[in-house]
Amino acid sequence: MAVNLKKGQKISLVKADGKKLTNLMVGLGWDAAAEPSGGFFKKLFSGKKDIDCDASVFLCRDGKLTNVNDIVYFGNLTHKSGAVEHMGDNLTGDGEGDDEEILVNLDKLPAEYDKLVFVVNIYKGVERKQHFGMIANAFIRIVDKDTGEELCRFNLSDDYNGMLAMITGEVYRRGNEWKFNAIGSGTKDPGLTELSRRFQ
Repeated sequence: MAVNLKKGQKISLVKADGKKLTNLMVGLGWDAAAEPSGGFFKKLFSGKKDIDCDASVFLCRDGKLTNVNDIVYFGNLTHKSGAVEHMGDNLTGDGEGDDEEILVNLDKLPAEYDKLVFVVNIYKGVERKQHFGMIANAFIRIVDKDTGEELCRFNLSDDYNGMLAMITGEVYRRGNEWKFNAIGSGTKDPGLTELSRRFQ
């Protein structure tokens, strides 16, 4: 049974039977917020179905992002190690379940990488006057890819009004153990480049 996490909560990533977890599917999802019934606010929210959220992951060494090639996103779908693979871009957030999925093979991950940071930003949010206050039902979840079992889920339920990007959570190594930290912090970084500087 999946664990529903609270902001700041950390858990060990192990299979349901307690064995080492190797293959993860990190699913990120979101929906456009309900549209107001009419008037000024309806105009303000017009085009909400075209909100394009992009999920990305920063592969960090000693907790820091040291190379642009260690960013896996819609423009760089597979890390050079083969350990992290982005399954492709969702332009609208339409549909049920995960909107974007990132696959992680922890055994393939080179030893120098100790942290994977999962982020979501709104593509051209400033230009399109869109922010995470227009997004509902956002979440990040960790699935055992071998069995399809959801291990944990973090519903991003804070007030993210005015925020253009979100640091959703991180998978990190402590000794021989991998853990997940539910972060859920919003930022006003206008793009992935600016967001990545927080980890350099």
